[in-house]
Amino acid sequence: MSESLISRTRAAFESGFGTAPAITVQAPGRVNLIGEHTDYNDGLVLPCAIDYRTVIAAREREDRSVRVLALDYEGALDAFSLDAPIERRDDAMWANYVRGVVRELLRRGLPLRGMDLAISGDVPQGAGLSSSASLTVAVCRLFATLPGLEDLSPIDMALVAQHSENDFVGTQCGNMDQIISSCGVEGNALLIDCRSLETRPVPIPADAAIMILHSHVKRGLVDSEYNTRRKQCEEAARHFGVAALRDLDLATLQAREAELDPVTFRRARHVITENARVEGAAAALAAGDLARLGRLMAESHVSMRDDFEITVPPIDRLVDIVGAVVKEAGGVRMTGGGFGGCIVAVVPQALVEPVREAVLRDYRAPGGEQSTIYVCRAAAGAGVVQP
Repeated sequence: MSESLISRTRAAFESGFGTAPAITVQAPGRVNLIGEHTDYNDGLVLPCAIDYRTVIAAREREDRSVRVLALDYEGALDAFSLDAPIERRDDAMWANYVRGVVRELLRRGLPLRGMDLAISGDVPQGAGLSSSASLTVAVCRLFATLPGLEDLSPIDMALVAQHSENDFVGTQCGNMDQIISSCGVEGNALLIDCRSLETRPVPIPADAAIMILHSHVKRGLVDSEYNTRRKQCEEAARHFGVAALRDLDLATLQAREAELDPVTFRRARHVITENARVEGAAAALAAGDLARLGRLMAESHVSMRDDFEITVPPIDRLVDIVGAVVKEAGGVRMTGGGFGGCIVAVVPQALVEPVREAVLRDYRAPGGEQSTIYVCRAAAGAGVVQP
């Protein structure tokens, strides 16, 4: 974890509030290795937490006020009371992520106290690495340190964070991002069953690197298209009389293809085949079989491109550049909601620099930018930062 980020956040708290913080917590961002748009279909995903995080330095107050200092927004300040209705702010979206978590905790009848918070992070925003889930989980983890909240489990905190985004912020996200931020295991990806909420650590080979490559294609369509894809999946599930596409098998879908319009059929086919790929990828990763993992990641990207239609040409180009270097030694695919953002590659450590060189040489975003490249390790989930 970045000691400079922790130190900067603590120093900003002391400067802003005139006293030293009493506690510091963190929650990581995430990258999804495979399993795209399966979470809200009650399916399977295989993400890992990454060593880019939101850090909060805080101290309890004697009154019922909450004051929030946002370092990443030029020191903007938000303040509200636990004893008054908590309303959305239209002029400061970042504040709604904090307010939403606090409101959800209060709605559950939990004994909150006033708090001063200073928040900062290094999770890249707008890249599909879940900076918002990192923030909401960190806020929940902070308030879970209060007396009377000790029984909140990591899954509980993830669901509080998810519901706050759904009901207060207005983002109809699934639960994957919050679960991996809350429950991540160092050195492991996490196989998550988004229906049962069961999680299983899957070790990442020590000689494998996780590379995240930002395309610098702005994800301008992702919100509206995300909601459209979700409705299409729900429509397919209703047609077959199942609770979610998790419950539909590929043979049935193919046998009754003529009953669906071609677009809805393709959307359903992606989700069903992606769930199978996640199971295979978890087994391959646990066995250290990066070649098999790579084949499954390649199939996932093709399915996202052709069946779910959420990639864009610069993303496809970036995947091709990395794939030409990695070949059978690892895997690469788009990650995140789609229409821009990042790709993820799992490669032997020896290929990190050749991949970096090829991408910096051969890729340019539509605006002329080079890709920003992050080499990550699988990190632990949210927790208290020890002094």
